[in-house]
Amino acid sequence: MATPLLAGIAVAAAAYAGRYSIQAWKAFKARPPTVRMRKFYEGGFQPKMNRREAALVLGVREGIQVDKIREAHRRVMVANHPDAGGSHYLASKINEAKDLLLRKSRNSDSAF
Repeated sequence: MATPLLAGIAVAAAAYAGRYSIQAWKAFKARPPTVRMRKFYEGGFQPKMNRREAALVLGVREGIQVDKIREAHRRVMVANHPDAGGSHYLASKINEAKDLLLRKSRNSDSAF
């Protein structure tokens, strides 16, 4: 006698769970699109920056095209520029990363 009652309760619970799932899915699909923030480099810096660290700072791969490096540099610099409340140290590290990936060296042996 208790078996039909338990079966009925199980069917009702499944129906309510299905209804809730459908409503939750519709609400999820109807939400406005959000801008997804990329996660930037959170680690400490090495004494001498290498190409891997430079790529992590800019959020790109090591062997990427020059225009993509410049675009990534601009994006990260806008977020961390000293005039907009960012740090001078971070800005210098971002510039160092760009220079390293573009194969420019500030410590060249040339006098010019």
